[in-house]
Amino acid sequence: MVNITEKAKTQLLRLREADGYDTNHNLRVSVKGGGCSGLMYDLSFDDQTTETDEIFEDAGFKILVDKKSMLYLLGTTLDFSDGLNGKGFQFINPNASRTCGCGESFAV
Repeated sequence: MVNITEKAKTQLLRLREADGYDTNHNLRVSVKGGGCSGLMYDLSFDDQTTETDEIFEDAGFKILVDKKSMLYLLGTTLDFSDGLNGKGFQFINPNASRTCGCGESFAV
């Protein structure tokens, strides 16, 4: 399961509206190869599901995660920081053995 903090929820609601998406667009969280640590997180809004999607609900969002990404994301929390040391979404992933300085890529 992937959890969403209140700060992340607020920002996701803003982004979904600003990008012209409605409540039929769910949050898709996935992992792709790349980045300086080998794997990268990917966030998007999606109104389609596939047979390989696991579907969760948290903070009023349906969260879609494909089965392959699920192995890397179990227990992950999505947060948002707007402080001086960085602004953006942050993944707090208990499965990551290391992360890069920007926090956008990780290794297991």
